[in-house]
Amino acid sequence: MAIRGVLVDIAGVLTDQGKAIHGAVSAIEELRRAGIPMRLVTNTTSRPRQRLLDELSQLGFEFDETELFTPAGAAVAYLSRHELSPHLLIHPDLDEDFAGCVEGRNPAVVVGDAGEFFTYDRLNAAFREICAGAPLLALAMNRTFRDRNGELSIDAGAFVHALEYASGSKPVVLGKPALQFFELAARSMGCVLSDCAMIGDDAEADIAGALKAGITAAHLVRTGKYRQGDETRFKPVPTAVVADVIEAVERILG
Repeated sequence: MAIRGVLVDIAGVLTDQGKAIHGAVSAIEELRRAGIPMRLVTNTTSRPRQRLLDELSQLGFEFDETELFTPAGAAVAYLSRHELSPHLLIHPDLDEDFAGCVEGRNPAVVVGDAGEFFTYDRLNAAFREICAGAPLLALAMNRTFRDRNGELSIDAGAFVHALEYASGSKPVVLGKPALQFFELAARSMGCVLSDCAMIGDDAEADIAGALKAGITAAHLVRTGKYRQGDETRFKPVPTAVVADVIEAVERILG
């Protein structure tokens, strides 16, 4: 089956430590020349969407806002649909993505990558809201991310699990690997998931998550957070393990 749309992660696939990965800009341009639509599907929750677009533009990538899907955007839609107000446990830089949310409704705890702002007091305040009946919304459940110093760091998933363990409340996951997140991105291209391919560096959230959701092919790149053996740690296993996004695009177009 021909691929009609491509979902692409950002960190570790297009960029790494604040720089464009070698050949990534040309790989994206090759997809555009082939007329295949694409969507950026990122679990980055420490920077607002406009900053992500600006950073990509500065590195030579040109994407418009309709091509970027973030967990914060999914959370705002969820809060509106369920008439909830956010109790935010996120990095302050992400606050602007929630600026339009209605206040004064029943709260929902929204957890993202708060970094150094994951203090005991903030975690405990979120825990008490959950105990009082607030749903727990996880922007992402990633275990690790590759920090700007090149080392792996603890991601938001560990803190979501801590709140789940303490409160006994199951989180609603809004970013990858949530089925609805992949579906929304595919639908925006006029595709169903079986029309699409995924390119990512996270064998769990990007690759296994996409394949479980129904994506036809998922290519794991050996850049970013990838570590030797990742391709065997989660099921389903990748359709292909490739050197980088350039090889992934070549396979998709081939």
